[in-house]
Amino acid sequence: MVKEKLIPLVVTAFFIVVIAVFSFSLMGPSLSEPASSTVSADETEMSGAGESGDSTVTNNVENNINGENAEVNNSIDNNVKNGEKNKVDNNVSNNIEINVDVKVTNEIGNHVEGQSSNSSHEDGGSSNNSNGDDASASSDTSNDEIVWGVDSASHTNSEMLACVKENFGDPLIWGRYLGEKDGVSEGLTADEIELLHSNDIEILLIWNHFEDARGYENGRSEAEQAIAKAEEYAVPEGVALFADIEPNYPVDSEFIRGWSEVMFDSKYESGIYGIFDAEADLTKAFNEAAQSNSHIGEQTYIWTASPNIGITSQSNAPEYEPEAPENSKVGGWQYGIDAESCNIDTNLFSNIITEVLW
Repeated sequence: MVKEKLIPLVVTAFFIVVIAVFSFSLMGPSLSEPASSTVSADETEMSGAGESGDSTVTNNVENNINGENAEVNNSIDNNVKNGEKNKVDNNVSNNIEINVDVKVTNEIGNHVEGQSSNSSHEDGGSSNNSNGDDASASSDTSNDEIVWGVDSASHTNSEMLACVKENFGDPLIWGRYLGEKDGVSEGLTADEIELLHSNDIEILLIWNHFEDARGYENGRSEAEQAIAKAEEYAVPEGVALFADIEPNYPVDSEFIRGWSEVMFDSKYESGIYGIFDAEADLTKAFNEAAQSNSHIGEQTYIWTASPNIGITSQSNAPEYEPEAPENSKVGGWQYGIDAESCNIDTNLFSNIITEVLW
């Protein structure tokens, strides 16, 4: 009798245990572990080399990340050879919600031989930075932003600024001279600096206190004088100073080397202005200097006055097509000189130079 009474109890207990285990197994997926403080994602897509025939390559990379820190590296490399109709389509999308900082790097390389059409689309996505800390995105494929600006040898006051805006446009950059050169240019003043900066106009700084651009020691001396004058103006670190080498000045590579090497050792950046057409003495001198010191070609900012298209308004400015030494750091083009109104020259600048203005 006792055994008969125990059997139902044992069976009941067994089913209770089974049900409990089954219930906990269902609850398991709903439990979540704390999110990691660092999120890292790497997406790499590489298509094999295709030879002959028609090729269609489509790459899609999408990153959806939520965390405190994130580093995302996307790399796509397509190699397609031959074929009459080659189509390459790359799409990279980054959707990021980060509390502290995020770094995104997208690398896209398309190597296509034959008749082809290809497109690459990158979406940097959104970064939600609730703590106000550093958030940055970088890409190896960059689109230069081109802005319109002017330079002038005359003092800039409110009337001058109004003249430019009424007759030409709204410059974002204004080139002015460090110190006065009698009969040539009026020097930048504290009032001008305040006026231009209060109108959200950046200043491009020009040094023109020489007429002979030859000799290593001469180049060093001019650079040292330019640096001293910039320090008098309290020009901040990282701003470029442009040596004005006019087309009628004698010039050699040693002057450029002397100027650049002193600038490289200073808190300022090296810049050179002049007519850099293919046959100009200045172009030949620069190329020779860059061969003797590779940093000159890599680090010296070029503001070229070639080709000369003529003065225009901002709305009628030409496409950005400056002429400068091959592989040089060209970032400015003075495409028109000596306007009849306002005494200005007109320019286009890329973001290469806008990073080193005052």
